[in-house]
Amino acid sequence: MFWESILIAFEGLRANKLRAMLTMLGIIIGVGAVIAMVSLGLGVQQKVQNSIASLGSNLLIVAPGASSSPGSVKAAAGSNITLTNEDAKAIGKQISGIKYVAPLVSSQYQLILGKQNWNSKVQGATPEYMSIQGFKIASGRFFSTSEDDSRARVAVVGQTVVTNLFGNINPVGQTIRIGKAPFRVIGVLASKGQSSMGQDQDDTVIIPLTTAQERLIGITYLNNINVQAESDTVMDQVQKDITTLLRKRHHLAVKDDDDFSVRNLTALMSTMKETTSTLTLFLGSVAAISLLVGGIGIMNIMLVSVTERTREIGIRKALGATYNNILLQFMIEAIVISVTGGLFGICLGVAGAYVVSLVAGWNPVISSLAIIAAFSISVMIGLFFGIYPARKAALLDPIDALRYE
Repeated sequence: MFWESILIAFEGLRANKLRAMLTMLGIIIGVGAVIAMVSLGLGVQQKVQNSIASLGSNLLIVAPGASSSPGSVKAAAGSNITLTNEDAKAIGKQISGIKYVAPLVSSQYQLILGKQNWNSKVQGATPEYMSIQGFKIASGRFFSTSEDDSRARVAVVGQTVVTNLFGNINPVGQTIRIGKAPFRVIGVLASKGQSSMGQDQDDTVIIPLTTAQERLIGITYLNNINVQAESDTVMDQVQKDITTLLRKRHHLAVKDDDDFSVRNLTALMSTMKETTSTLTLFLGSVAAISLLVGGIGIMNIMLVSVTERTREIGIRKALGATYNNILLQFMIEAIVISVTGGLFGICLGVAGAYVVSLVAGWNPVISSLAIIAAFSISVMIGLFFGIYPARKAALLDPIDALRYE
């Protein structure tokens, strides 16, 4: 009886193809929307995590911040002159649990090579900056400590600079002008792509810190200090120790606010992951509403089917079909609609996620858990909304059913 009921269900669907497809459409759209939205949400989450991770693992960023007085307005972090090279050296020498310390300055400059020019961010850093940021050299080399100490006019360029300034020319060994100062290119960085904030990490030029401070920008302070902890377990303690040390070095009283900020990128990643997870759950929940609409469509069409087949039900019951036989027949029809719609919905969701990702530039993460969950929910919805019509059919009185016109 079970397999016969399945065959009868498919025969009924085949007899009313258009009606069956329209009924399935709600389930197809619902399942597809859930899979697509969850996949895109997970893709955004992974992109944010990769972007933050590309800034460096176990990273703390010490940025200058305006000291505040009662009634004054605080300036943005990084806008004040409160960090020096001596601060960076003190952090490296006096605080335990630190692997690398890299002071940094940066500014926008016009780069010139012959008749070509390009505006890019020029960063002054120490050789440790390469290890902290996880940079890799595509060709050439990074500058050394001795070149930093001697204020050498050497530069390492990113892939975007290479594309827009050098074209097909090998950058290594070429001399470019940064502003009005000549610099010899000694290396090219491997591509890192965009950051979590949408900034091009390849549009950069890195030169020795002392060269940038004394021979290019003309400053004695730092824009920030990158600190890499030995492990994630000591990051909180290192952050506290840096805060204590800098407050002491800057002679801040207990009641005074910090004139700097220490940002923990591991904590930032956890916050961003929590935020994007919530967003993914919200998108999936909104998309799941269409599954409910699809279930109502199944109930509607099954009620119509019961009404159309009242005489058939009466004949079956007169020939000996039991309550369970009729109930099973109509339940299977509802489940067949939801299962078929769910399978089409999976294909639509996966395809939709890739189409949207091509337009938006995101990489979707197809979650097997989302596929299984959406498909299971579609089957349960078909089962739930098919119970009432099936029970109504099974409870029909055979005599009344045979009289039905």
